[in-house]
Amino acid sequence: MSFWLTALAVWIAAGARVGRVLVRPATTVRLAIVVAVAAVAAAVTIAIPEVAVTVDRVEFARDGHELSARLQLAMWVVFAAGGSVVAAAAWPITSRNRLRRKAAAIYSGGLVVGLATLFATTIVGWIALLLATAFIMITGLRSVDWTPLGRGVALFTAGTTIIAVLAAGRAASLIRGREEAQHPGPTWAWSLAALLVSVGAVWILVEVWFRARLLMRRVRQLHADLTKRFPEVANDDPEHSTTVLKASDQVAQIMDALYLQAGGGGIAPLPTAPPPDGPRRASAVAAWVHDPLNADPVDTQWIAPPAGMSTRRWVGDIAAAYDKVGEK
Repeated sequence: MSFWLTALAVWIAAGARVGRVLVRPATTVRLAIVVAVAAVAAAVTIAIPEVAVTVDRVEFARDGHELSARLQLAMWVVFAAGGSVVAAAAWPITSRNRLRRKAAAIYSGGLVVGLATLFATTIVGWIALLLATAFIMITGLRSVDWTPLGRGVALFTAGTTIIAVLAAGRAASLIRGREEAQHPGPTWAWSLAALLVSVGAVWILVEVWFRARLLMRRVRQLHADLTKRFPEVANDDPEHSTTVLKASDQVAQIMDALYLQAGGGGIAPLPTAPPPDGPRRASAVAAWVHDPLNADPVDTQWIAPPAGMSTRRWVGDIAAAYDKVGEK
């Protein structure tokens, strides 16, 4: 049952990446990610014992290697080809035009190795898989960072590292003549690698979606009060939008409403400059939004995000302070 769940999870990730290509420009990198994750999904599906038994009913055994074993390895080789294209794009020396040519060469090489794995010998596939995953792993380690993209790269690299270790062991075993080691097999290591790769491929999509949901929940009261006060800042049809775009729209609408309330800079500025301390500044703006007639006036310098702070974070801080003012 766990193998079926693993395959389902990877196919969901593959579907998410296909959806990304459909709604955004189909760049070489996005297509390569689709190829890589779809190949992993196919590999883990073939690795399911019931599926493998069905596939092996086809009379295709060569040198004692059944069709399911060769198909699994061929799919992992396709994954390595797609991942190598993504890795090639991460190097600064690769331009867009050169990337397309490199991608064509990598896919062609992957196709040749995959066919050789199916119709000739699996040792070619294992060695190619080892070399490609080593390249992906080295490139991924250069790109790991504490950002949504960096965390996704870290997960993808971790899964690829497991594949590289497994491929190294299988290649060494085959070179020593231990033919029984050629089958990828539905082991926990391959399943873990597949899950890490698939989660890494969609991590940035999932994290950005969750962050958008959290931001919308955080600014809900502030956004509702300001758009009620200034309905002209709201879009006409906000329902036909993705969660991420809706969150960005709400941030922009809140900032527009704040500037409208401040009169677009038409009021006299405060005698003192806004403090660099973000929380104090956010509290002052929130109190002014809550009761503009009795609170100290705020000008556009106070409304603008502090230096080094993004607009999304600044609006979130104002919304948190606004909720506290409303509770008093």
